[in-house]
Amino acid sequence: MRLPRSVRDADVAGKVVLVRADLNVPLDGGKVADDTRIRASLPTLRLLLDRDAEEVRVCSHLGRPKGYDEDYAMAPVAARVAELVADDRVRVLENTRFNPGETKNDEAFARELADGCDLYVDDAFGSAHRAHSSTEAVARLLPAYAGLLLLDELEHLGRLLGDVERPFVLISGGSKVDDKLGVLQNLGGRADTVLIGGKMAEQLRVENPLDFEVELPSDVVGAAEFAADAEFGVYAVEDLPDGWLGLDIGPETRNRFAAKLADARTIFWNGPMGVFEWPRFAAGTAAVAQAVAANRQAFSVVGGADSVRALNEAELADQVSWVSTGGGASLELLEGKELPGVAVIPS
Repeated sequence: MRLPRSVRDADVAGKVVLVRADLNVPLDGGKVADDTRIRASLPTLRLLLDRDAEEVRVCSHLGRPKGYDEDYAMAPVAARVAELVADDRVRVLENTRFNPGETKNDEAFARELADGCDLYVDDAFGSAHRAHSSTEAVARLLPAYAGLLLLDELEHLGRLLGDVERPFVLISGGSKVDDKLGVLQNLGGRADTVLIGGKMAEQLRVENPLDFEVELPSDVVGAAEFAADAEFGVYAVEDLPDGWLGLDIGPETRNRFAAKLADARTIFWNGPMGVFEWPRFAAGTAAVAQAVAANRQAFSVVGGADSVRALNEAELADQVSWVSTGGGASLELLEGKELPGVAVIPS
């Protein structure tokens, strides 16, 4: 995989640097509810400050506002950045999506962002699959470099696309096969074992559009209705009562999946095994998180908001090789697609 040139190689002393970070964090009551993405951006910001940048202007989107919306103003994010990086050379700009030109990759807006800046650093891997003004157009106006997080994501995810240590086990879940089809087609054919959970498993049981075999649940935690407090029980798949829903993988499937993961030397996990937000249907996803984390010999990558959330809730994130912040960008990269925000940066 081609890697873009690194911010480590940029001469930033005395320069004004525009950084595209991923500061799209959840807010609650006007405050940052989870600062994981902000913390992920800090190594690049600190590198620039340590190398005597005159000013670091940080831009990001927050949510999906259609023009100005006070609920998505960057003030709470800027306040949290200031708490974590106590340096008045850092300035967080307003939400890029307040400008309608952002999502249109408008050059005029890119020129506004670039005005007064000497160089550009893209550290927002989570937005690298979007050709927007702050991720693509501005990189054509200023000398462009990749930030440390962006490079880490490319290096770790890129390992899955190269020669991997085997057995290679891919485990995928979620509600729709279509959302993961590209990754399944590109990685699944290279994997030794593909384990499927969630509603995807029901879809693949009816019709498998893939040209390789996958392993599906043999038992499920079934519920009489889609509700957190629904009547439920454990059933073999073929014995699930008519009209009932499989909302989690069952104990036998958890053990079988865990055994496959224990023997793996390369693991990629994306997607929950059921409706893990509801405690009675969370055991399958938790079991996968524990099995992935328990295999310390494997190169393990976890991606997707739900999988990462499950890993964090189990306090296991530090026990896997790489936790991707990328979301859609991770999936598109692993599908084999070129990411506009990466392609525009020279090697």
